[in-house]
Amino acid sequence: MCFDHDSRPPIVPDPTGIRDTADVALVAADGNRFAGYLARAAKPSGAGIVILPDVRGLHAYYRELAERFAEHGVDAIALDYFGRTAGISDRGPSFDHMPHVAATTYEGLMADVRAAAAHLRSQAAIERLYTTGFCMGGRLCFLTAGMVDLSLAGVAGFYGWPVGASRNGTPAPADVAATFTCPVLGLFGGADEGITADAVATFERALAAADVEHCLLTFDGAPHSFFDRKAADFADASARAWAETLGFMGVAT
Repeated sequence: MCFDHDSRPPIVPDPTGIRDTADVALVAADGNRFAGYLARAAKPSGAGIVILPDVRGLHAYYRELAERFAEHGVDAIALDYFGRTAGISDRGPSFDHMPHVAATTYEGLMADVRAAAAHLRSQAAIERLYTTGFCMGGRLCFLTAGMVDLSLAGVAGFYGWPVGASRNGTPAPADVAATFTCPVLGLFGGADEGITADAVATFERALAAADVEHCLLTFDGAPHSFFDRKAADFADASARAWAETLGFMGVAT
């Protein structure tokens, strides 16, 4: 699991920066109806972002993250993964997500990303579209760099597995780096027991070989899921990761 249920983004709120928020029902090309959360900026920068959650899908952490982006001028939409198997309602912290993770497919996830991106573009004046994601969503975020039809300006993945097999057939980002058509920002924890330095180095070599513009940052001593308000010991890493993400998008901190 990426975050505890009471985890929240380590970013100071500024409600004056939000124009509005809304729970939205999205429909993918295959007819899947799934949940999303839209947050629009009071002072748009022209940047927009699609947020790809961890294995639990859309929950409070990612709704708040969408709001934090909006407060910094980035129109944002966070999406849920489990419309096909669990419906569209808010399922709460007792939801047993793992059987639903196993039922997701690469094709279905990408269809949902496309639908979320289209909805965001229909609701805001997006000049530069990005994706970001965490853990499972971080891996998926990296893979969206190969979705030519999205015309992405970049992808920013937090501790997404760049190598190895997955639960749902998503390819390893390092294996398909040659398909990437936009810059990649990767944010990793130096003390992550799952994503090792060797894994990050393999991804780095693959991106370099494919001539993909990239920046992979590893924060010494930080564990997997360090980007958490409760993780006070890693506040400096979180602050830098947030600043790097906004800078990557051309947005002032």
